[in-house]
Amino acid sequence: MNSLSIIFPLFNEKNRLTNLFKKVKKFSMNTSYDIEYIFVNDGSTDKSLTLIKKFKKENIERIKIKIISYNTNKGKGYALKQGVLASNKKWILTMDVDLSVSLEQINNWNQKKFIKNKECSYFGSRLNIDSKIITKKYRAFTGTVFNFILRLLIKENFLNVKDTQCGFKLYNKNVAKLVFKKIREYGYIHDVEILIILRKYNLKVYELPITWIHKDGSKINLIKDSIKMIAGLIRLKINYRL
Repeated sequence: MNSLSIIFPLFNEKNRLTNLFKKVKKFSMNTSYDIEYIFVNDGSTDKSLTLIKKFKKENIERIKIKIISYNTNKGKGYALKQGVLASNKKWILTMDVDLSVSLEQINNWNQKKFIKNKECSYFGSRLNIDSKIITKKYRAFTGTVFNFILRLLIKENFLNVKDTQCGFKLYNKNVAKLVFKKIREYGYIHDVEILIILRKYNLKVYELPITWIHKDGSKINLIKDSIKMIAGLIRLKINYRL
């Protein structure tokens, strides 16, 4: 794996971008990967887009950066879809701008030779026995509740993945483009639809260990978004006849 598109979906993330840019520059200088970074501005109303454009201009000769932007916030799933469909490298990594999982995690996976099959997808899992997790109690609790509801609505033996919601996911380009062309859930529940589509095509998913550190500033509203997630799970169950 030496050709990589890294996709960052973002909405109003100006406070996190300075740190992200610093980490991107460091990673780019210390890697042998052929990388393109794709920033998908999902209708931000702050200065996120301006900052990304400035970063691209300042590093245009050293770092390959692609910017996708539109005016209306449509959801993380939609943003990832646009990024995946615009990507050009052989492997596609999706991750969050808060860097709760660092860029260096992909080096760890490579060094341990986890990435062996281009027909498989690789999901970072906070529930992997070898993962190192630093989080707050309320986040761990909400994750447990979500997993309980997920398995209540959708058959356990169909999903067969413990952590669907971690944003750190690696796909072969052909697999990613096949899957993301088909997703219709653009909110937080898109992760589950991705998994459903992979299962429908009999494409294997491996959960890999990560180091995950909670970062403050999440835009998730525990009550409002929990209701949306439950409604989304019900839609998936009906639409895919699960």
